[in-house]
Amino acid sequence: MLFDFGGTLDAPGLPWKDRIFRLYRAEGIAVTPERFDPLFYRADDAMVGTIPPTFSFGDTVRRLVTTVSAALGVDDPKLTDRVATRFLDDGMASLQACRPLLSRLARRYRLGIVSNFYGNLSTVCKDAGLDAFFTVIVDSTRVGATKPDPRIFRHALGALRLPPGDATFVGDSLPRDMAGARGVSMPHVWLIGETVSEPRPCCPRDPVIRSLEELQGLLL
Repeated sequence: MLFDFGGTLDAPGLPWKDRIFRLYRAEGIAVTPERFDPLFYRADDAMVGTIPPTFSFGDTVRRLVTTVSAALGVDDPKLTDRVATRFLDDGMASLQACRPLLSRLARRYRLGIVSNFYGNLSTVCKDAGLDAFFTVIVDSTRVGATKPDPRIFRHALGALRLPPGDATFVGDSLPRDMAGARGVSMPHVWLIGETVSEPRPCCPRDPVIRSLEELQGLLL
């Protein structure tokens, strides 16, 4: 079984962009999605390949949020720190909540992560105490391919010595996770967040879940 990281393991179907946007709005920053989204993507892109592989989860989030605050013109360091801290607290809580499920899955399956990340995903997983559950952790920056590029999925499958049909991918993004897994003929499960009211999976028979705990009924 292969998992996405951001928005899948560290949150229930909510990508980093949407979570950070909500936190700024909760702090009273009157920014629209139309303005916020390109600022976030620029900050996110600037992180790729520029941070040390030893950067912790906290280091990573604080650098990202600091860059986003600068782009938004937020000059209150305490506000920036609150956004980063809340994001980290929520993310770590979700990662810890995954532990019992991952433990059960690991008794039956070999597990892996395939994520568009910054080059330090192995360190982030180790910080969360989850690295022992995963046979392979594939970080897009480390392998030079990003989802939905088939190469990143094939890299993980090669490490596991599995054909695509013998693996299942779980992720929250239709264009990156589901389309990427479909592109290599890998079965896929779509984790959707609270904002998706009428899910339309990319393949008619794709399982759709609102919580990773629902994998128990599908796979255990």
